[in-house]
Amino acid sequence: MFHHVKDLQYNARVSKPDPRFAALLLEQFGGENGELAAAMQYFTQAFAARMPHPDKYDMLMDVATEEFSHLEIVGATIQMLLKGVNGELKDAADQSEIMQAMNGKASKENLIHEALTNPQFLTLSAGGPRLTNSQGIPWCASYIHSNGDLTVDLRSNIASESRAKLVYEYLMQFTDDPYVKDTLSFLMTREIAHFEMFHAALSTIEPNYPPGVLQADPRFTNQYFNLSNGESARGPWNQGNMPITNKPWDYISEPISHIHESHGLLHQEKGIEKEIKATEKMNKELSKERSAEVITAEPKGVAQWSTYNGQDRL
Repeated sequence: MFHHVKDLQYNARVSKPDPRFAALLLEQFGGENGELAAAMQYFTQAFAARMPHPDKYDMLMDVATEEFSHLEIVGATIQMLLKGVNGELKDAADQSEIMQAMNGKASKENLIHEALTNPQFLTLSAGGPRLTNSQGIPWCASYIHSNGDLTVDLRSNIASESRAKLVYEYLMQFTDDPYVKDTLSFLMTREIAHFEMFHAALSTIEPNYPPGVLQADPRFTNQYFNLSNGESARGPWNQGNMPITNKPWDYISEPISHIHESHGLLHQEKGIEKEIKATEKMNKELSKERSAEVITAEPKGVAQWSTYNGQDRL
């Protein structure tokens, strides 16, 4: 269950209205890398994680709830940035606080134009934030990555936090308001904290590579195909040993001739049969292990999600 506390997690403040930046900030309200997308992603992931990993369920729900708190902060900031901007702005302009720093008709008309560049503020929500990005495109559930495998989901979350952190960095370049910058800095920093949480959680799941259950086919694991002409770059991604499996990279300098000579990669190096059998064995063992994790965690008889006052399940 959720319980709403009316105080914001962070004391968001705004020194003066700024409808232009309010429109940009919508990106973190209803955009692809915004707070709602993060909250819903972690919220939906938590359900599949609860049985095999109740500790990760707890963490995902905590972080999801914090993301809802951040959505509230972003929405409140947008609303404060739009103070004085509503459907009656033009008629009320002279009396509005938003005009106190403005001098002359040109400045007034320019401000109104900035508000109208995102007309949903005026025509659809009367000056309140809506679940759209900065271009007015509605929020979409396809932003959510929830795959039912925690090793995959946690990596998705690390990427999501990285993208959100970067968006806040970009947004900070478009406002001079010190209070707004403080709020953005707080939100950006919490993305880094969540990054660390998800990274730590992933490290407690063994094995967690490759993602999922099935292991990589050893015949196709370590090839690097040089698929561009001109001078080729070499680095730890195509020379030496692979960083996780420690297998040596096989740099294919002439991929077209290699494909032809190997009959479409069907005729590979000899002596790999033993590695293939080991992989097949690992696939079967890990499949049983992951299946047993879920089955043994599921309650027998009547399913009940919660216990109340420490009482036993029904």
